[in-house]
Amino acid sequence: MPINPNLKLAENILDLSKVEQAPTRKGYGEGLLEAGEKNEKVVALCADLTGSTMMDLFAKKFPARFIEMGVAEQNLAAIASGLANYGKIPFISSYAMFSPGRNWEQIRTTICYNNVPVKIAGSHAGVSVGPDGATHQAIEDIAITRVIPNMTVIAPCDTHEAKKATLAAVEFDGPVYLRFTREKTPVMTTPETPFEIGKAEIFWDSEGSPSPAGSGRLRPDVAV
Repeated sequence: MPINPNLKLAENILDLSKVEQAPTRKGYGEGLLEAGEKNEKVVALCADLTGSTMMDLFAKKFPARFIEMGVAEQNLAAIASGLANYGKIPFISSYAMFSPGRNWEQIRTTICYNNVPVKIAGSHAGVSVGPDGATHQAIEDIAITRVIPNMTVIAPCDTHEAKKATLAAVEFDGPVYLRFTREKTPVMTTPETPFEIGKAEIFWDSEGSPSPAGSGRLRPDVAV
């Protein structure tokens, strides 16, 4: 089963005993820090979870461009919308259960209705939230964000793609929801693996040779 060589994937990705493991939120933190270094319009707002969402890297480097909102997710979204209306590129971070979960209406009305470039980072998404339990398991977040007009939803496959997605979100004109994990997941890609918002990549082809996505045929290929 040949793996597409053009994607420059990590070694041993089919052997979970050997593949590197890292949480996607780590890539987000690194990507946000790099984005802040490259673009002074990038600002960050958090709902009392800077360490858990890896936003602390940005906060320590750029304290004047960081706002700690406390446990106030509705304000988190609304203030970010205002900043975006005045030319900033805000990233807002919390657990996905609370943002976009708790502040969905503010995201819908103040961010997406106005089509402003706020980037919503929801960490600890899905069921793998460790000791945080069922109250923190965001299993509806993709559904509730995909239905909002103007919203783009990105669920990176690993920590490298999370970093690339964060950097790509800065350049993307419009609201973006970035979905990250708490627990470590297999690192399937490398820093050299291509990434483009809205484009799938074929990892390998069940018929024996890699082929581009969008060929018009339904086959059990693996894509990200």
